[in-house]
Amino acid sequence: MPGYVMKRLVKFGHEPPARPQHCPYTPSPIQYGRKSQETLPEDDSPDVGKKELKYIQEVVGSFLYYGRATDITILTALSAIAGEQAKPTEKTLKRVKQFLDYMWTHPDARIRFRASDMVLNVHSDASYLSAPKARSRAGGYFFLGSLPKDNEPIALNGAFYVLCTILKLVASSAAEAELGALFLNAKQAKIIVITLEELGHPQPPTPMHVDNSTTVGIVNSTIKRQKSRSMEMRYMWLLDQEAQSLFTFHQHPGQENLGFYPSKHHTADTH
Repeated sequence: MPGYVMKRLVKFGHEPPARPQHCPYTPSPIQYGRKSQETLPEDDSPDVGKKELKYIQEVVGSFLYYGRATDITILTALSAIAGEQAKPTEKTLKRVKQFLDYMWTHPDARIRFRASDMVLNVHSDASYLSAPKARSRAGGYFFLGSLPKDNEPIALNGAFYVLCTILKLVASSAAEAELGALFLNAKQAKIIVITLEELGHPQPPTPMHVDNSTTVGIVNSTIKRQKSRSMEMRYMWLLDQEAQSLFTFHQHPGQENLGFYPSKHHTADTH
């Protein structure tokens, strides 16, 4: 989509930044020890007026299309800003300006697709308590590749869909947040599987990669689900899908899970 970003920046009258901006959204400082599970502090900066509110909404609406179509690096930032646009503050406005500086620095994103076996692969991840009001963020990376084999590198490909959203329910543990993200990704995967099959690409049980061993144990019924009974009941739909051999769930370490990227904010060096 060459030229799309620059047209939007000119429309919003945004000047080029004095220094290149390589981070679309500044993440919260990393907390260690007992504070690592604390919720994010509330935004106590003053509210902005109706003019700034409309400006923020226009920015989010304009670039959300671009992010979904081409540039996955901005989806987490847009999701966070969109969550604040109902009652934006001066801090929200500063984040929008930082985001636009990032777009000016990186105006032409590209996705590279390679020939593959056209088998849907899904990498699912969640970040616990990473959103305001003690909520968690879900991420998913959907691409077409081959069936993964143990002890062999994953045949990666460009993403044709990336899920980046905040879980509506407050998760009581990291495992429940991962289960919620897996639920959302599996629901979306079922629609895509039907589409691929109607296009003439038969699909085996869809491989889904998760980096949380407890979540994989729950959906594969390899651990006792005693405390998981308190988790959101609809998430147990995943067990039925696994029993019907519609999905296969695999546990992989975080560095091999592409869903890690859209599930949380990162510093500039990671982007």
